[in-house]
Amino acid sequence: MKVLEALGAVADGRVVELRERLYRVASSEGDRWYLVYVDPEQRLAYSDDNGTRYRGYVGYPIIAVLMLQGRLPFDDRVARALRNIPWRRLNERYRRYALVEQHVKRLAAERGVEPSELDGLVSRVLQALRGLGLRYTGSPPLVPGGGHSAGRE
Repeated sequence: MKVLEALGAVADGRVVELRERLYRVASSEGDRWYLVYVDPEQRLAYSDDNGTRYRGYVGYPIIAVLMLQGRLPFDDRVARALRNIPWRRLNERYRRYALVEQHVKRLAAERGVEPSELDGLVSRVLQALRGLGLRYTGSPPLVPGGGHSAGRE
């Protein structure tokens, strides 16, 4: 689960509400948009990002939306330390999320946020996320105008 990437997405302003429960989240490079649907009352979530669709985990777009909705912990100071990070480029360079995370923690420390602060926030977010008990819907919600939307531009 990519909590740090979600914090950066919110700090970068890459989460856009389209209508109630329906959002677009831009990739860190700005070249991809993900469609995200979250209905916490029904415990339903959908996102067309690869991590959610193909790997079965809650990807950063869903986490970012839940943070923006105030349903998951968010710390603005920590998020600002994670702004403008080229996540995809780092993932391609290091090929292992643990190495990407180490790199990002060093960068955040240079920006005034210690790794222990990041770890604590990640832990709180994951605990709150488990408490939501979300289920992946497997297909995008219907959007105005009929049909489905891939959410990409």
